[in-house]
Amino acid sequence: MSKRFLRWVETWIEENIPPGANPDIESHETRAERLTDKLFAEAAAAGFSKFETEEERERIPSLVQTAVADSTDFDVDAYILKSQLARENEDGD
Repeated sequence: MSKRFLRWVETWIEENIPPGANPDIESHETRAERLTDKLFAEAAAAGFSKFETEEERERIPSLVQTAVADSTDFDVDAYILKSQLARENEDGD
């Protein structure tokens, strides 16, 4: 396994797959497949050899699937807005 490629993949996943993003628009499986294809296309553009990417082709999809399946749905901005609205209603404004 190429450690350099794996580090790049981990960074790519962090930058391209936010937790809980758009689970209703497409299935997790479809989204993971689409993003895996995108990841490998960008890996070639980033200068990784075909050997490096092919060597990891079986391992990387599970990392992408895990990131896509993260269904964290806590929206900090919505929480702050609801808190502000609640305080305003309590103050009688």
